[in-house]
Amino acid sequence: MRRKFRNPSNRQIPAIPGENTDNTPPVPDMMNSGDISFSISDNEKRIREAFGHSSDLVIRKIKFGAYSDVEILLVHIDGLVDDQMVTHSILKPIGILSDWPSLEEPSPIKIYNQLKCRLIAKDELTEVGLMEDVLRQVCFGNSAIIVDGHNLALIADVKGWRQRNIESPTTEPTIRGAREGFVETTRTNTSIIRRHIHDPRLRIEERTIGSIGRMTISVIYIAGVARDDVIQEVRSRIDRISIDSIQSSGVLEEFIEDAPFSPFPTTLRTERVDRVVGALLEGRIAILTEGTPFALIVPCNLLMFLAVPDDYFERFLIGSLLRILRLILFFTALLLPTLFVVAITFHQEMIPTNLAVSIAAQREGVPFPALAEALILDLAYEILREATVRAPLVFGPAVSILGVLFLGQVAVQAGLVSPFMVITISITAIASLSSPIFSMGISVRILRFIFLILGGILGLYGVIWGIAALLIHLASLRSFGVPYAEPFLPLVPTGLADSVVRAPWWSKLNRPQLIAGTNKTRQTAGQRPEPPTPDENSGFKGGNPK
Repeated sequence: MRRKFRNPSNRQIPAIPGENTDNTPPVPDMMNSGDISFSISDNEKRIREAFGHSSDLVIRKIKFGAYSDVEILLVHIDGLVDDQMVTHSILKPIGILSDWPSLEEPSPIKIYNQLKCRLIAKDELTEVGLMEDVLRQVCFGNSAIIVDGHNLALIADVKGWRQRNIESPTTEPTIRGAREGFVETTRTNTSIIRRHIHDPRLRIEERTIGSIGRMTISVIYIAGVARDDVIQEVRSRIDRISIDSIQSSGVLEEFIEDAPFSPFPTTLRTERVDRVVGALLEGRIAILTEGTPFALIVPCNLLMFLAVPDDYFERFLIGSLLRILRLILFFTALLLPTLFVVAITFHQEMIPTNLAVSIAAQREGVPFPALAEALILDLAYEILREATVRAPLVFGPAVSILGVLFLGQVAVQAGLVSPFMVITISITAIASLSSPIFSMGISVRILRFIFLILGGILGLYGVIWGIAALLIHLASLRSFGVPYAEPFLPLVPTGLADSVVRAPWWSKLNRPQLIAGTNKTRQTAGQRPEPPTPDENSGFKGGNPK
């Protein structure tokens, strides 16, 4: 049985019903490990066999002060621990005899108690009684201390592996926002969030997933601000996962999303700290995965994928105009090639006469119909984009130059495509790059091909039926029980203040109605800024009028 008086993260977390503690099969080397032995030699042998005599395994036997007949076993992995912390917090206290009180009977249990009370400078100690827990904690980067003649072990949190410095997010750039992005270490990420939200109601619950590569999953929310039923739904979805390893938040996303076959993502992933903090203050939940710099935000809606931090950091008029422009670009990337093909194939009367004559003259000699021409150009652009992203860095410029020549001048001169179609696909490609979230950009690219085929075969009727099916699908989608298309489907009037346009900060008094928990009030009323009112005696009277 595991006896624990402090958790390794130095944070007391209450027991949660249904918590995922033993839902994954143990590692084969740990199956028959059992309790820690009273014999230090037996423990050393079992640890070495479990790790297969790995070269990075460090096992040291240390004498406890003047009592040369009592040995202490120190176990950790080289490269996962901070050597200076091991020296100053473990080895040095053990070696200094004057610091230890006299023991009339230096029994292993008394020596163990002295180590437990005075061993490590930081109070990050865990007491375990199973060899399985010792092996697992050592794999996590902790150090195990075992006293000869005692069947309990102390786990010291001395992690110290190298990690990437906090840098500006590369996938979500901003003009006025913070230059802080997440890193691959969960504890660093949670500390960044703590620095932004100085409130004890911020909850960080940790779960461990994986039978081989055990990864830490952190569920973060603000108590009272987030809905309790949504929190419990997040816990239950994570707890039912049984897999060898979770190596990325993308793998976790596939296990917990609502609609795995929908082209739209129902969890928002971001590497921006300010976006996560803003979502937490609204009542949403953030999920961090060890080893990946991206956080998952749930529940989410469609408009969150089209918003950027600059919408909130700039004045509300500028932010609203930028958001409207982004929405226009979203529909441009989705429907522009389809509408162009439909117009020149089925509905020429919709095009002005001079423009129609010009398009017809340029299409003379093109061997493909408009639908095939658009599909070829759009597919060629997707190939160029994928090749540019995946090619080695030194070959990136060469691939771009060849792609521009092929999709532009050479293709037009050879008579394969018309100039108007090249212009249409180019505008569409530029518009698709305006999507702030990469996963939503991929969804638009997939839907664009579907609409293109519908419009090219059925004309405007196909486009209308496609839009109707898309709206029905959006109305049926849920993200952890919350409608994906809110505040429009269903209509939530209070949510319209942060939809197509953004209302001023001083007018957003409440949190989103379908997201917030019991604490729905964001700020007090009457904070609208106004110029001072004139005063007959003193000239001007400061302050805001009531």
